[in-house]
Amino acid sequence: MSKKSISLLGILLVLMMVLSAFVPAAPAKASGGELYYLNFKPEVAEIYSKIGDAWKAETGNTLKVVTAASGTYEQTLKSEIAKADAPVLFQINGPIGYAAWKDYCADLKDTELYKHLSDKSMAVTSGDGVYGIPYVVEGYGIIYNNAIMSKYFAMEGAKAKSMDEVKNFETLKAVVEDMTAKKDKLGIKGVFSSTSLKPGEDWRWQTHLANVPVFYEWRDNKIDIATDATKDFKFQYSDNYKNIFDLYINNSVTSSKLLGSKSVDDSMAEFALGQSAMVQNGNWAWGQISGVDGNTVKAEDVKFLPIYTGMKGEEKQSISVGTENFFAINAKAPADKQKLAADFIYWLYSSPTGKKFVTNDLKFIAPFDTFAENEKPGDPLAKEVIRYLSTPDLYNVSWNFVKFPSQTFKNDFGAALLKYAQGNMKWDDVKNLVVTEWKAESGK
Repeated sequence: MSKKSISLLGILLVLMMVLSAFVPAAPAKASGGELYYLNFKPEVAEIYSKIGDAWKAETGNTLKVVTAASGTYEQTLKSEIAKADAPVLFQINGPIGYAAWKDYCADLKDTELYKHLSDKSMAVTSGDGVYGIPYVVEGYGIIYNNAIMSKYFAMEGAKAKSMDEVKNFETLKAVVEDMTAKKDKLGIKGVFSSTSLKPGEDWRWQTHLANVPVFYEWRDNKIDIATDATKDFKFQYSDNYKNIFDLYINNSVTSSKLLGSKSVDDSMAEFALGQSAMVQNGNWAWGQISGVDGNTVKAEDVKFLPIYTGMKGEEKQSISVGTENFFAINAKAPADKQKLAADFIYWLYSSPTGKKFVTNDLKFIAPFDTFAENEKPGDPLAKEVIRYLSTPDLYNVSWNFVKFPSQTFKNDFGAALLKYAQGNMKWDDVKNLVVTEWKAESGK
């Protein structure tokens, strides 16, 4: 090679080195594993696609998302789990789902995500194992307008000085009945919004409210809700249900005889317009309240109170927080795939990128302590759910209504409640109907 050729080669090498300095280096990637997630909700499929893109950009790993069509998740899971390339991450709907899929549910007690679960009693457990981690929660209770309540507490002769004193049914009843006597001075039509007993609109009473006495019966009798022991339901705390139901219908915007024409929308509009001070519903109701034309309730005045019924020790009762959405990891998948699934769900609920997706896109109330205040949902009822979740000295009323019999049972219960409210059915007959139909539906 001539000296001229060597000189030219040197110049080229120098140029290449200079140019390379202006080319950005590719970010470091992980080994590039693939995780198969069988998604339950079609409405969030597109969001999980974006989550997958972000996860790959940050870790080099691929998220394969398959979404079951609405109402076909169990069927799709049965089909997919039998394949060689089976889902590694999937979901169960609670203890009932675990009973059906326990052979495929890995123990998650040592995962990072479980360590950060705010209320570990919400996890699906069996013995010492943890087999389902809740990834989104909702809560329901008695929503109240703190501005109206503060006006009442300032009145002479008020039965309490603040909501801090309303910690049981006895105090709640005294306050509500006194407010009814003073409703004109308070500028309300009734303490409670209308109890919506129109057929198809009564789910708050035949499911959510009924869950409270069911929770206590199963708790006090040490019933494992994943077993057939739930088929023998006695409604032993029916009088406690009657306590709060009577308080609702006797201190309402609407006469108890006319409640058969009232819908949930009517009820929420009454609250939004300041016609009532309280209404039973869940955190999802904020959209209904804020969306009502002429809404007078300020966000900072919208609060939650537990549904007190006169149970012993209820001063430590929380609102009802629960979910039907639990992460499970396929115990039959290779160990490295199981670890990848555990890494992904922790990334989703702990990394800045993942948490933004959870709060802003999925719009979940996440039950983990990894979220700072400015990373949590901003609506007032979501904040209240988080506040109750973060109060360790209160016990949660779990969502046991997932074990209720068929929709026919619920409809019949609701129809009986309407007859009772109208004065056309005795309470003992309502109780007998509930117990008899429960057993008939459950095959007992």
